[in-house]
Amino acid sequence: MKVQFNIIRQTASSAPQVQSYQLDVDPATTILDSLNRIKWELDGTLAFRKNCRNTICGSCSMRINGRAALACKENVASEVKRLQDIAAANSSYTGGDEIPVLTIAPMGNMPVIKDLVVDMTQFWDNLEAVEPYVSTQARKIPEREFLQTPEERESLNQNGNCILCGACYSECNAKEVNPAFVGPHALAKAQRMVADSRDARTEERLEQYNQDIQGVWGCTRCYNCNTVCPMEVAPMDQIGKIKHEILERKQPSDSRPVRHRKVMVELVKQGGWVDERKFGLMVVGNYLRDVRGILSIGPLGVRMLLRGKFPFSFEPSEGTKTVRSLIESVQSLEKEKP
Repeated sequence: MKVQFNIIRQTASSAPQVQSYQLDVDPATTILDSLNRIKWELDGTLAFRKNCRNTICGSCSMRINGRAALACKENVASEVKRLQDIAAANSSYTGGDEIPVLTIAPMGNMPVIKDLVVDMTQFWDNLEAVEPYVSTQARKIPEREFLQTPEERESLNQNGNCILCGACYSECNAKEVNPAFVGPHALAKAQRMVADSRDARTEERLEQYNQDIQGVWGCTRCYNCNTVCPMEVAPMDQIGKIKHEILERKQPSDSRPVRHRKVMVELVKQGGWVDERKFGLMVVGNYLRDVRGILSIGPLGVRMLLRGKFPFSFEPSEGTKTVRSLIESVQSLEKEKP
């Protein structure tokens, strides 16, 4: 089949531009093999990273039709079908004989060096910031190995599948708007350390990962990282596990992010959904104890009043008892865990 590849090309000092190449390829051909053919047969100046070609090293991560993926994993046929499905869902697919167009671009949230090659320095620095190594102190066990039960080892399997390809980091909305956020890749590795029975710094690590928007509370829970991860690590789920460990150890008065989560659960238990009249006062105003916090939301309250948006009453959900029962059941089960 004939396919057109639109490749976003640029250097660190030039604006991006689209360069098109047409190839006659087998539908099962991977995107990476197609790029190899473009480089070897049509344009030797094209730059991209590659190594193992077997979904192991993570080197060939790039944006393929708008989302980060491994070029060695995705093939032409699946990408064409994905675009057709999207077009059909938007009622814009005509089913004609036009040549399919695949767009290849560099990963996001990282500066471009050349073409599809990005500078991953910050990516690696953020990983280093969470110290993703078993602590030296924990390894000082004399005259025997540090044994783990099968269950303890199994708890590390999902996180251990991460190949640090950068796909989650590329598509992270939180990283795009908040440069201080360490990124989903780093926090997924951080959760591996929290779960590792051999590590002796769990409490210290949780304090570190609890650093407001730099740590786990910077995650906007958009699910992009889970969607694009080629190894099913589910970084957002791992971030959620760290949050749970922090919430188990913290009180609402300790910080606003902790209070935000605990107050939401508390209000939903009371009324089946969030009473917005109380939510801001309890979270930002710290249960009416933080005068400065209360004053900070005053202008918002005035604007809501003037526009008729302020809720003067609250009607509990009809399913409040069921919601409360479910929450209490989950909380009870969590307390029973070893």
